Amino acid sequence: MEFKNSEILYKKGCENLVGAVNSPVRAFASVGGNPLFIDKAKGAYIKDVDGNKYIDLVLSYGPMILGHRNKKVEKAVTRALKKGYSFGASTNAEIKLAKIVCDAFPGMDKVRFVNSGTEAVLSAIRLARAHTGFDKIVKFSGCYHGHMDAMLVAAGSGLATLSLPGSKGVPSQAVENTLISEYNNLESVKAHLDKYNDVAAVILEPVTGNMGVVQPSDDFIKGLRKLTKERGVLLICDEVMTGFRSQFGGAQELVGIQADITCLGKVIGGGFPVGAYGASNKIMENVAPLGGMYQAGTLSGNPIAMAAGIATLTELEKQNPYKKFDLVAEKIEEFLLSSAKKYGVDLTVNRFGSMINPFFASNEIKNFADAQKSDTKKFAKFFWAMIENGVFLPPSQFEAWFLSSSLTIRELKKLEKAIDASMQVVGSL
Repeated sequence: MEFKNSEILYKKGCENLVGAVNSPVRAFASVGGNPLFIDKAKGAYIKDVDGNKYIDLVLSYGPMILGHRNKKVEKAVTRALKKGYSFGASTNAEIKLAKIVCDAFPGMDKVRFVNSGTEAVLSAIRLARAHTGFDKIVKFSGCYHGHMDAMLVAAGSGLATLSLPGSKGVPSQAVENTLISEYNNLESVKAHLDKYNDVAAVILEPVTGNMGVVQPSDDFIKGLRKLTKERGVLLICDEVMTGFRSQFGGAQELVGIQADITCLGKVIGGGFPVGAYGASNKIMENVAPLGGMYQAGTLSGNPIAMAAGIATLTELEKQNPYKKFDLVAEKIEEFLLSSAKKYGVDLTVNRFGSMINPFFASNEIKNFADAQKSDTKKFAKFFWAMIENGVFLPPSQFEAWFLSSSLTIRELKKLEKAIDASMQVVGSL
């Protein structure tokens, strides 16, 4: 397999783009080599500029749940394009998509559309602070909530610690109100709430995707909801990644909780830039123009993104592929574990709905510290072997793989062969 055109574009891109990319994970830094440049996609497949074709398990990090260029979504987008690209004014499509989203989430009366998951989170945090009058936020190590200053924090040693900036350019003052806890460790949250009486909210991914796929224990997630209610602290669920991926609605319903504020993105835009945050009337009426919490965006509720979102969710509800996702993910897990055993490779597989993650580790993965014990060198070898065998994966040990409803038995057979061949490469190290 050759990557000459990708290499040419990489060198050319370095002239005017930072690292030739517009998002760091695309740079392939954690797996080595030059990034691939993609030309086009259709259904379950993606094709690079050298003509190499891959089964796509990245799916733009989640939104392409129906596969690429779904006919009904493409038709809706084309129809919307002919009416105009952006108006800076309200449209009926915003109302339609808002109803679909609110109907899918118990306790969500109103939603506000924005342009990205990061915008959704920063707005939700501002809303929590406005509603409670408090400033502090508790987040979990390994949960990614976008690149806003207050969320770019890294935990120090210990289970409950004050945060340190996790990026250059983030002043210590920006994160002084952000407290770090350990995922699946309720005591680490309780320690903060015992120490501080000015916590506005706890934010988490109900099922994580950026430390890899990690599910909460039943005691942890339900205990967290009980604890936050008792202490008068809002619970924010970041479902930018998990929204509509495990069922038609959110993962929080499946894990047995209901958040006070929910953040969404990815699937609800069908591949176009979109984000959203929603809550009950009581909370959302803090948002301008009804209340004093200001948040705005010229392209928020963009008509093309709304059309793609409506078509995606309408088709998704019609297909109802969630049982199929469970079966496909189970099969892929079987392929991974059997091949790993065959070639003597330590492997742990976590999955939830249409998200799956192999960790090159022998330990159970329950939090970020566990995930960090994974052998990233082995993952890098596996990644490039999978590329050579026609499978496009996220170029990081800590990113979830995503499934689309366009996968068929044909692709599963190809995945089985690719996984076996790639695991053999890892086993020979």
